[in-house]
Amino acid sequence: MTQPAPATTAEPALARASGRPPGRRADVRNLTLLGVLAVLVAVGGITKPDQFLDTSNLQLVLTQASVIGVVTVGMTFVITSGGIDLSVGAIVALASVWATTVATQEYGFTGILFTAVVVGLGCGLVNGLLIAYGGLVPFIATLAMLASARGLALQITDGRTQIVTVQSVLDLGVPDAYLLGVPPLVLVFAAVTVVGWLLLNRTTFGRRTVAVGGNAEAARLAGIDVRRQRLYLYLLSGLCCGIAAFLLIVLAGSGQNTNGNLYELDAIAAAIIGGTLLSGGRGTIAGSVLGVLVFTTITNIFALNNLQSDVQQIAKGAIIVAAVLVQRRTARDADGA
Repeated sequence: MTQPAPATTAEPALARASGRPPGRRADVRNLTLLGVLAVLVAVGGITKPDQFLDTSNLQLVLTQASVIGVVTVGMTFVITSGGIDLSVGAIVALASVWATTVATQEYGFTGILFTAVVVGLGCGLVNGLLIAYGGLVPFIATLAMLASARGLALQITDGRTQIVTVQSVLDLGVPDAYLLGVPPLVLVFAAVTVVGWLLLNRTTFGRRTVAVGGNAEAARLAGIDVRRQRLYLYLLSGLCCGIAAFLLIVLAGSGQNTNGNLYELDAIAAAIIGGTLLSGGRGTIAGSVLGVLVFTTITNIFALNNLQSDVQQIAKGAIIVAAVLVQRRTARDADGA
């Protein structure tokens, strides 16, 4: 028997397994999110025009979105494959404190960046091995990583804040480092977003990710090594966490065991609102990025208006539900058109 035949028929099988939505539905979803973001900008401009529309505040919003945004890109891939990663916030915390110990800072800028990325990749590798080859459910494996990484981060810092003394790292967060008014952290976020979009939409890796999330058994029959693909996806998530940890170090000028608190919930919510199916089989990087911007803008508006944190959380939850309901309605309208 000849072997090339399955390869030539794999693409249609992948497309059927993935359940890839038509481009029109994605466009409607993204336009809806853009509308929500436009409304939020209008609200911020009306309630606090001098503060919200100030250039420095808009730069702050984009900078804060960059950290969670990089995490969300990795989370989008994991959810698209039908998995989940509850450990991203804890991995960011562990990577940030490991990269800011006195011993690590002796190696300067390169040492801090290298350590943050390697710790993120290491945690992602453990998650991937446990899930892909150990047979653990993603929820349980990443929950265990969440607890372990948080505990190790606390042990490393002993509950203290680790101040960054490497000036070349701190310099990335000052206005003098901005390129045409754009903070370096935002440029990194943009680069990660572009690479993530190309990886998901223009490569075999992306097609395999969608196929595994749509129907893992069909993907296996189409010739995909499902276990290896899942391992790669959690490595990718860990890599994004390591990059985000470095950005957070630049932003905060320190490493703390409390870094990344609730990042997992924010990243999951942003991805889901953006149009990524929680059950897998469909993912959108552009939608996830818009979801991150919506959340960050909400937080900024509430902070400028001095609303208490409990009110912020209630309002954010209500907006999440409203945005999802609007998207479902517009998606049904588009399908029926």
